Amino acid sequence: MERPESGSGKPLIITEDPVLLDDLLRLCAAAGAEPHVSHAMPEQSGAVDSVGTGPVAGTGGVGGAFGVRGSAGVGPPGGAGWTDAPLVLVGEDVAGRVRGAPRRSAVFLVGRAEGRDRDEPVVWQRAVEIGAEQVLWLPEMEKWLADRIADVAEGAGRPALTVGVIGGSGGAGASTLACALAVSAARSGERTMLIDGDPFGGGLDVLLGGEGAEGLRWPDFAASRGRVAAGALEESLPELHSLRLLSWDRGKRVQVPPAAMRSVLAAARRRGGVVVADLPRRVDEVMAEALAQMDLVLMVVPVELRSVAAASRVADALEGVARDVRVVVRARLAGELDPDEVAGLLRLPLAGEMPVELGVSEWLARGEPPGTFVWGPLARFCDGFWRRVLGPGQGVPA
Repeated sequence: MERPESGSGKPLIITEDPVLLDDLLRLCAAAGAEPHVSHAMPEQSGAVDSVGTGPVAGTGGVGGAFGVRGSAGVGPPGGAGWTDAPLVLVGEDVAGRVRGAPRRSAVFLVGRAEGRDRDEPVVWQRAVEIGAEQVLWLPEMEKWLADRIADVAEGAGRPALTVGVIGGSGGAGASTLACALAVSAARSGERTMLIDGDPFGGGLDVLLGGEGAEGLRWPDFAASRGRVAAGALEESLPELHSLRLLSWDRGKRVQVPPAAMRSVLAAARRRGGVVVADLPRRVDEVMAEALAQMDLVLMVVPVELRSVAAASRVADALEGVARDVRVVVRARLAGELDPDEVAGLLRLPLAGEMPVELGVSEWLARGEPPGTFVWGPLARFCDGFWRRVLGPGQGVPA
């Protein structure tokens, strides 16, 4: 079966039913997609209609051709072809005229359920004849179809590599590392989003020097349910140091429910690139939703016995919730333990040693976030981390 190219990201709608067309255009608008619309013609091979731009690409010999227009007028030269549209929605009313078109994936036969026998054999026969993956009855399947159209509009590329950072003890430096990792990734050209997942923290916007930056904060997403558009999320957030930041405001603390955390993080991942999340030490229902979407969790642990003891309790809470947890040992000028000893005591892999960097407080006072100084030890540590993780294959090396 031929696999469609990503093309323009615009789905192709083929129907002559005005009611069905209105429904499909409404779903496309809700998903942020501008479709191409074709009107099936009577059996005239190679014919086009008065607003058409040509027959569907690759359908020579098929009984019928499609003139293509957008929802707001005539489409681009050549229109959206059968073979290159990322998604094709064929109305049940014209299914017979599409019979014989080249086989491809992402074709759906769509009809309205009112007053219809959905088990009618002819409907399923038509679906088989056009190679449809599924028969979609509206309005029951509207939400599913809107999500599928949104996937097309946003692009179905590789999801973002998502790294959570959590402190093994209070004051371990997790927020500092999260900011430095995000700044480093953005500096290297990665599409980067930094998420402040700790409502009781000091605020990552402070570390980035962006308390007054325009854009939405967590309270604006507290009521989010279902799908959040990835592009809209990115554009709504403050942009600081070439990255997008989702942080808390300075108002009264607003509880973000698990569903909102799940929806927002899923949208952040769909946009691709890199997502770094600063996570709280308490593993509750909201935190569990965040951890479920992390590819890797880095637990920052200072090299001292009390911190290791506290980190062991955090590690126990993460077990079974986070799928890949590794230790970043925060060095001291004179530490009590060796980094390998810390990792061994916690029974977790060692991801590296976060170095001491002098002068950080002075940089923060000037509005320069951690990791900004390219030749500093913290920036070099973060750059090395991303080189290992974002190498060929985009995997997370063991």
